[in-house]
Amino acid sequence: MSKTFDRYSSIIFLVLGIGFIFESSKISQSAYGSNVGPDIFPKFLGIILILLSCRLFYETFKYANKEKRKDILDYKKFLIIFVSAILYVVLLETIGYVITTFLFLLISFQTMEKGSWLKTLLISGVFSYGIYFLFVEVLEGTLPGFPVWFN
Repeated sequence: MSKTFDRYSSIIFLVLGIGFIFESSKISQSAYGSNVGPDIFPKFLGIILILLSCRLFYETFKYANKEKRKDILDYKKFLIIFVSAILYVVLLETIGYVITTFLFLLISFQTMEKGSWLKTLLISGVFSYGIYFLFVEVLEGTLPGFPVWFN
C-alpha cells in the first residue's frame, strides 16, 4: 500500500474505534441468560481497532521510498470472498455458527491461497469450534448452535 493511503486509513480506523467504544457504552451491560453483555464485543473491537490503527500509523514512518508500481486488482478473488461473506450472514441462523464459519473460512483461505487443504481444514475447524466453545461454554454467551437436522 501507499504511505499516504495507510496514514489516512489509520486515522479513519482510529475514529471508528473510538466510535465503537463510545456507542457501545450506550448498550445495556447485561443480557438475559448471559454473563457476557452485548456491550463487551463492540468495546473489545473498538479497543483492537484503536491499537491496530496506532500500529499502522506508526508503521508508515518506516516505509522505504520505493519506485511506484501499479498493483493489479484481483476482482475475481474479491467477488468470491464478498459473496461468501453475504452467504455467511444469510445462513448464520439456519446452519449455525460453527458450520457457517468453517465454510466461510475454508472458502476464504482457499481463495487467497490455493492448495494446502490440510492446513486450511485444520485452521478453519479449530478456529470455528474454538471460538464457539470459548464464547458459549466458557463465557456463557449465546451464538447460533448447530442446526436441528445435525443433532
